[in-house]
Amino acid sequence: MQDMNTKAEYVTQMIFPIGSPNNSSSAQYFTGQSYIASISADQVVINNVTFEPGCRNHWHVHHADKGGGQILICVAGRGYYR
Repeated sequence: MQDMNTKAEYVTQMIFPIGSPNNSSSAQYFTGQSYIASISADQVVINNVTFEPGCRNHWHVHHADKGGGQILICVAGRGYYR
């Protein structure tokens, strides 16, 4: 997605907005560029996170016993989790 034409084409195929460059406090957990768009914050926080090719999210934990937890839904591309 580094190429603007590739990125623009990709965005037209997405069902969720690509959002803004992830420069939030969570950006420290990424290597490469990611984007984040808030989908909902009503009852459950839902964010769409988009990764540019080569972007990596460092291993981390969302502790459900403290109101956290996380559900991952891959809507395009490929991702790995454990």
